[in-house]
Order: sequence, then C-alpha cells, then structure tokens
Amino acid sequence: MSLKIGDIVPNFTAKDSHGDVFESQSVIGRKPLVIYFYPKDDTPGCTTEACSFRDQYEDFKDLGAEVIGISSDSVKSHHKFAHKHQLPFILLSDPDKKLRNIFGVRNNLFGLLPGRVTYIIDKNGVVILIFDSLNAAKHIPKALETIKELVL
Repeated sequence: MSLKIGDIVPNFTAKDSHGDVFESQSVIGRKPLVIYFYPKDDTPGCTTEACSFRDQYEDFKDLGAEVIGISSDSVKSHHKFAHKHQLPFILLSDPDKKLRNIFGVRNNLFGLLPGRVTYIIDKNGVVILIFDSLNAAKHIPKALETIKELVL
C-alpha cells in the first residue's frame, strides 16, 4: 500500500522519543499535520531538517498544525536526538519500517538510503501534498507554505 494525494491516512501506533505509545487518531482528523520521514538521527541532512522544523515550529503551531518526524531509529536514539537539538515536536520510532510501508516511502540512492518524504495532511486526515526530495532544506518552506494555504 502506498498513500497518494486524496487518501485518508489510516490509524497507526508507534513509540515516541519518551517510549510512550503514540496513537495517530489523537491528531489525525483533528488538526493539520506535517509528517516527515527522514533517514537517520544525527546525520548532517537530518539534523538540518529537524532543526529547521524546530526553528519554524511555532509558525506551524500558530496555524494549528502539528509536526511529526519518523525514522527507523530506536526510541533511545530519538530521545538523545530530540534532547541534543531541543526538538519540540513528536519523533516516532519505526524500527520495522511498518509506517514507511503504510505511507509508501521508498529508499533513495539505489535503495541504500531510507527516503526523505514529507506528507501534509489536512484536518480531515486527507493527504494533500507529498513532497519527496533528498534536499532536507526544501521540506520546511514547502510544508509551511502548504499549511498556510490550508488554514488561511
């Protein structure tokens, strides 16, 4: 299965950076969402992307949106990454790549790197944008612009 624009995001659960179970229905269908998949905690591109989302997080919150980052790193790795870079948003651990499969995030660079894909979901739980780019810096302005168009 692979989510496409116009699809409703199915319910899912995953552990967050505190080891708590996150249930998607707590936010999906209630507020706009930015769900971004990234390759690995504490690598240069992923740190740039996470810190950029951190720096713009209040802008997303002011628009009523939530940001969620997902990678296959462990809960412990996410906890260290979030603490080190003071990330205020949810990080979910996807060690078995279940969420990557639900969303249809493919590997890049000849299958060597987990993909970097951002999904924008409206408050009804519908996917309205899928942004697939290895360039970490491009995801944040694209996500913010799309959320603004949704709510303003």
